[in-house]
Amino acid sequence: MRAFYHYLALLAGLTACDSGLEIEPASVQWMEWPAEVSVATPFTARMLVPFPACHRSVFKPAVSENQSAVTFAPYFLVEGGAPVCLPSPALDVAPVPFLALDTVITAPGLATTVARTFEMRATAFVATSTTNTNAVRTFGDVTVRLSNPDTSRRNAGGVATLLLDGGGCARLRPAGYLQPPQGYVLEDQADTTGLNYAFVRGYLHEAAAPVCGQTRVFKLVSRN
Repeated sequence: MRAFYHYLALLAGLTACDSGLEIEPASVQWMEWPAEVSVATPFTARMLVPFPACHRSVFKPAVSENQSAVTFAPYFLVEGGAPVCLPSPALDVAPVPFLALDTVITAPGLATTVARTFEMRATAFVATSTTNTNAVRTFGDVTVRLSNPDTSRRNAGGVATLLLDGGGCARLRPAGYLQPPQGYVLEDQADTTGLNYAFVRGYLHEAAAPVCGQTRVFKLVSRN
């Protein structure tokens, strides 16, 4: 990761000289990916990434892998100059759906001679008692199979909020975006402590019995 950020710094200098654009590291708020994949086979991860505030920008994916993890470190090429923010009437017309970019990034195939897991990491906003910054954070893991991976389940993780619908059903909604508008139904409807705004990990799968009328549900594994 140090080498990658060194590369970004060099690119930022060249970009600034040539076009007036600046590099701004992206902060991944939410990510979804296959729970299992075939060995040496590229796969895709869906992620929600907030846009840079008040500047025109172009999104650039960036991903690397090693023997322990896949790391996503996307960034934006941002126009320099004074910020130009949308007036409040414009926000009233198009409020929440534009808070984050809903995109897909392809990860490289992972080489292994035995079935094993790799961590799934991404740059994300991290708040502590002393600082608020972007840092590489683990969103979960992916299992690499030599053959016949289970394609029915998708792992997911990131910042989410608890949503109770009109029927009292507990749902988990990725922060910064309303897709799907109603959020993901929690498999365990009683396990909602600490979910008002939390970094969660879990997976989407087909439940044995419908929950709130849906069989595709979110199994919560951890939160903090």
